[in-house]
This record gives sequence, C-alpha cells and structure tokens, in this order.
Amino acid sequence: MVAHLLRLKLTLLRNGLRRSPLQLVGLTIGGLYALVVVGTCVVALLWLGQAETGAAQTVVVLGGSAAVLGWGIIPVVASAADMTLDPARFNTSAIPMPQLLTGLALGGLIGIPGTATTIVALATVGTWSRGFVPALAALFGALLGVLTCIVLSKVVTTATAGLAASRRFKDVSAIAFMVPLILMGPLLAGVSQGMAGSAAFLPDFARRLSWTPVGAAWSVGGDFASGSPGQGVLKLLIAATTVALLGWCWKILLERALVTPPYAGSGRRRGRRLGLLGFLPATPAGAIAARSLTYWIRDPRYSGSLVVIPLLPVLFLFQGSQSGDFGTLAVTAPMTAFLLAWSISADVSYDNTAFALHLATGVRGVHDRLGRALACLAFALPVVVVLTVGQFIFTGGWEGLPCQLGLSLGILFTGLGLASVVSARYAVAVPLPGDSPFKKPPGNVAQTMAVQFGGMGILVLLVLPDVALLIARSVTGNELFGWINLVVGPTLGLALLAAGVLLGGKWLDARGPELLAQLGVNK
Repeated sequence: MVAHLLRLKLTLLRNGLRRSPLQLVGLTIGGLYALVVVGTCVVALLWLGQAETGAAQTVVVLGGSAAVLGWGIIPVVASAADMTLDPARFNTSAIPMPQLLTGLALGGLIGIPGTATTIVALATVGTWSRGFVPALAALFGALLGVLTCIVLSKVVTTATAGLAASRRFKDVSAIAFMVPLILMGPLLAGVSQGMAGSAAFLPDFARRLSWTPVGAAWSVGGDFASGSPGQGVLKLLIAATTVALLGWCWKILLERALVTPPYAGSGRRRGRRLGLLGFLPATPAGAIAARSLTYWIRDPRYSGSLVVIPLLPVLFLFQGSQSGDFGTLAVTAPMTAFLLAWSISADVSYDNTAFALHLATGVRGVHDRLGRALACLAFALPVVVVLTVGQFIFTGGWEGLPCQLGLSLGILFTGLGLASVVSARYAVAVPLPGDSPFKKPPGNVAQTMAVQFGGMGILVLLVLPDVALLIARSVTGNELFGWINLVVGPTLGLALLAAGVLLGGKWLDARGPELLAQLGVNK
C-alpha cells in the first residue's frame, strides 16, 4: 500500500506536468534554482569537514534548525503546501492508518523541497566523516532531521486544513507574510549588529538550539566528533522522541480530518445584531459610513493596504537609530495622512457591481461621498494625531508640534476631499470582490496609473500653502508660522473636503449609471 501511494504521487505529478506546460516550465526553473542552492550547500558542508569542530557544529545546527522552522511555517503562510496526496481524498478509502501515514510521509520527499532537503541533510555525513562513529551518528541525525521536517509540515497543514480552505485565512496569511518582508532591512541589520557585538553569539545560540526539538537531530554528529558521545545519545533520543510525538499528533489530526473533512462553505449563521449599523446614525451617510467601516475591517483588499501604516514609524525609527538623527520621523505622519486619505480614491471601484445598490435605492451622491469620507476619517484622524505627537516624544522640540500637526491634518482632509472627487469620476483597476488583495487586477492598468499619479500631483498642489508655511517656519525660525499652519492647514483642508464631497456627489448623481457600466468592464 505504501508503494502504491508513492506510485500514485509520481503518476499525479507526471500527469500534471503533461497537462500544463507552464507547470513544467515552472518546475524546470524551480529545479535549476534548487540545483544551484543544493550544490552550494553540499560544497559548503563538505568543506566544513576540514573546519574546526565548533564552527562546523554551529553552521550545521543553525542551518538545520532553519530548515525545520521553514518546513513548519512557509507551507501555511505562503499557501505553498503540496496537496497532491490530499488526505481528504482518502476519507472513503479503507487504508490502514500506519500505511497511510508512512505513504504520505514518504510522498512528502517526492518533489523539489523534499529532495533538496534530503540531499543537503545527507551532505552533513560528509561534514562529520572524521571517523566511522561520527559519520554513522550524523547519518541517523540527518534522517531524523528530514523526518522532523516532513512530519512537522504534515502536522501543521493538517491542523490548519479547515482554516486554509477559507479565503480569509489565505488573505490574512499573505498579509502577515508581508510584514517580515517589509522589515527585512531592520531585521538583518539587527542580527548583523548582534553578531558583530558578540563573537560568541552564534555558537552559544547554536548550543542552546541543539537541545531543542528543532536542532537536536542536527547536532548528533558534531557531538560524537567532539568527543561527547553521551550528549550525542541524549540528543538522538530527543530527536527520535520529537518525530514520535509529531507522528502521534499527525495521526490524531488525520483521523479527525478523515472523519470530518474541512468545509469551505459559509453555511448558515445565526442571526446577528446590526453591528456598526446599529451604532451609527440611521441616516444615508451614517449607513454608508457603517458599511464602509465594515469593509475596512473584513475585506482584505482594504485591510491589506493598511499593513504598511504601523510599519512606517518602525522603518523611520530604524533609519534614525542608524544615522543618529531622528529627523526622518517628521515624514511619518504626513505620509500616513496621505496614504490613508488617498486609499478611498478607489472606493467605488472596490464595490464593483455592488455599487448598483446605491443607484437602485436612490442614495444621493453627497451622502455617498460623505459616508465614505467619514468612515476613513474615523480611524485615520486618531492615527495621524498619535503619529504626529509620537514624533516629538523621540525628537523633542515640542515647539514644532503645531506646524507639523497642521500640515498632517491639512493633507488628511485635503486628500479625502480630492479622493471623493476622483472615485466619483474614474473607475480604476482593482482586485475583484473575493479575490486576493495581491492578485493582479483586470482592466486598463495604464489608465489606473495615470489617474493615481495625476491625483497625487493635484494633491501636492492643493497642500502647497501648508508646505509653504512649514518651509517659512524652518527658514526663519519664527514659531508664528507654525501656529498659523495649525489654523490654516485644518481649515483649508476641511473646506476642500466639503468642496470635494459636494463636487463628487454632484458628479455621482450626474453619471452614476455610466460609472456602474465602467465598473462592469472589470468583472
């Protein structure tokens, strides 16, 4: 039965490549990339066979631990799990559980990730070929390490099968995966500084990892080679126990999954309260504001655009810590105000054909514009104020707060007014409802870019008075310009917001059906 499952995996893989030439091209490119990476790792591990035992032990343990963590995290976060032998397909098959577990585990070795991990793991035997016993211990450790990777991946994917079947989980995981990518620079710099500040950091870290389930298997050969067979035996037991416990967890989860397969449908829900619709005023603008706020919370196309907001101060703080000058924090609040305000410039485009409800119910354009602007303002205003005040907590110089706050609020209000006009006049290409926020949107991308960049240029012109007052204060050092900006910025911004809501509402009333037809093109 195990051999049959492996043949089934190979047959499905072969048929998939025959059916999809693009999949064959992708597999070829991935195979070439993996070949380069695996070749580099194998050469490095063989070269470590001539290096000092402690240094080789550090590299092998850290690399093996990273592999284990990668096998446990990446398949779920990146939605990259290999579901060729999906356990749900065997819920009507009377396959004995031990044989099913063995077949699925060995099937995980078939493919680029499994093959690459196995080859690199076996190369550690060459690292510890300093005697028969260390090499044999390294072989057992490598096999246990590979099994740990495979079984851990199966445990995680089986446990999250119900979540992974939902669109929301995939979108949230993709958004979460963006966070370390955005912070990659600060993270790498922090690790580099930590390593440079303590020469014993990595060896000590590897020594601690070697006693954990993620690193025990990879340290067995090194312990035997360094003359510590007792530690090697203990870590071999830790690695074997880890595989056994993971296998037991996988068995329990798989039995449950085969009895109750994951269901991706929404099903029936009990009646709920009105949510935000019950808190905001029962007016057209209030209802639209409540609906828009609900979208900001529940629609990943909206919430995904907000992931960069809390990371902006982190990036600027890191840049300031590197240069010793936290002046770059002054950009945080104005940039956040701009990003949040301009985010509703595609609000109607995100509605897509659901915008027909606004036309069918006879909602006035001004109420539509006002409700969407108030929904964004409900969370954008406190965020901008907090970031503006937070800047001076780090930099001091509180005398600059009025000018900076006036500029940020001016950009926020002005941007909302301009976005209210733009979204009423133009439909831009955005991901369709239900699609991933990272999916390439349909439609005329060139027009979308022209509308977006053109609107940003107009926004810069509209906030020139605020910028001029900021420059005047910086050049002259006269704080009066800052206080004037605190009055002019919000006042002018609110006036432009009101004008944008009125003009955008007028355009929406005049060309609502045309805008709906334009939205239908992107279906």
